[in-house]
Amino acid sequence: MFDQLNSRPADSLLALIKAFQADDRPGKIDLGVGVYRDAMGHTPVMHAVKAAEQFLLETQDSKKYLGPEGDLQFVRLLEPIIFGKSPKFAQRLAGIQTPGGSGALRLGAELIKAANPSAKVLLGTPSWPNHAPIFASARLDVKEYAFIDLTLQQVTFESVVSALSSAGEGDVVLLHGCCHNPTGIDFTMEQWREITDLLLTHRLVPFIDLAYQGLGDGLEQDAAPTRMILNAVDEALIAYSCDKNFGLYRERVGALYVVARNADDVRKAESNMAALARVNWSMPPDHGAAIVRCILESPEMTAMWRVELDEMCERVNGNRSALAAASPDLAFIGRQRGLFSNLSMAREMAVVLRARHGIYMADSGRMNLAGMQPADAGAIVAALRAEGCLGVVIEHTVGA
Repeated sequence: MFDQLNSRPADSLLALIKAFQADDRPGKIDLGVGVYRDAMGHTPVMHAVKAAEQFLLETQDSKKYLGPEGDLQFVRLLEPIIFGKSPKFAQRLAGIQTPGGSGALRLGAELIKAANPSAKVLLGTPSWPNHAPIFASARLDVKEYAFIDLTLQQVTFESVVSALSSAGEGDVVLLHGCCHNPTGIDFTMEQWREITDLLLTHRLVPFIDLAYQGLGDGLEQDAAPTRMILNAVDEALIAYSCDKNFGLYRERVGALYVVARNADDVRKAESNMAALARVNWSMPPDHGAAIVRCILESPEMTAMWRVELDEMCERVNGNRSALAAASPDLAFIGRQRGLFSNLSMAREMAVVLRARHGIYMADSGRMNLAGMQPADAGAIVAALRAEGCLGVVIEHTVGA
């Protein structure tokens, strides 16, 4: 059977990890894989997480199955953080635990396929590389459109308007709720309002990927666009990840939420999500969701987590400010949010930066700014300038 398979290329980011580890140069800088790193270069376990794990160690008395829906108390406790305390759609909201935000996206894709097989998914590019494959693997028709110009480092909003205006009723629009991956370029609130109007006018369904809440401008600010859209539309899907803002990467902690038109549609959505989850992973992993639940059930642990998350956000934005201040040609990095920025460069430039300067970033030019220290800004700028990478940015950003 297996001799009929064709070999697939290795994941480039995994190869980047190995290459960085094998590099023995003392000044090497890891801007590659998208995880948070502290001032020591570590991806730490948060103190609130450790406290919750200690509590679970002392009190958890069973490892029995939870069911396909997972830990529904975890799902409910996240709701006010994501949607606010009293959203107008509260009675039309259903949620289910998933293995990470990726699991939420895949489950949402299959739910769309079951509910509206002919729906197209509009995907603005560049985007997270796994977005298109996830929707395509659910046999959905993905329509990509370019909406960020990396040479200008800004949204080409007319492309967004054109794509949404030409979509058909019931089509799905994938939107990054905040901290756009891979570019760090988010819509302005005025642009979000125009997008909301387009969704309503053309009767489109938003699918919001909210994977970095709290790592841009704070929990409340990062949720504002999502809340605005959901308070206006009749139907929506939201893929949520706790991997980043709770530092639970390997635990795979996420949730899929659906906003439906009425209580009857909510019940149908819930039953279909549970059935689809059952055949995909049967039961979601418990430990990470239990950690988040314990944190959010405890005012003390919640306060500890919020302080730590604010510190993480401040560190990432501090790195952005340091890099922006090191060269006026990188000033746009200070205006962006989240872990990532994406330079306009060819793959060959990324290879040269690794080989000559020990600066590791994705071949696409995506940089994980949490991987640097403020003191690294000068070395990064010098390397970019030496290899002509800043020339592209200078040429297109002056006067933009």
